[in-house]
Amino acid sequence: MSASDERLEEVRAGLAVMAERLADLAYEELRRAVEAGEERRPELERRLTRARHAVERAVAMLAPGSSPQE
Repeated sequence: MSASDERLEEVRAGLAVMAERLADLAYEELRRAVEAGEERRPELERRLTRARHAVERAVAMLAPGSSPQE
């Protein structure tokens, strides 16, 4: 594995961790909303989920053997 491949893998792994953190925050926000008796998904949870999906797409694009998508 080349040095650039290793750096890319580090970035990919960091993004995967960030996706997990975003998922945790979204779950906490949902839990808070349920405990508060809210009936709709909170806007913050929606934004966190969209951000997590974007980060997950980036992780997939950086995976070895992935093909670029446009």
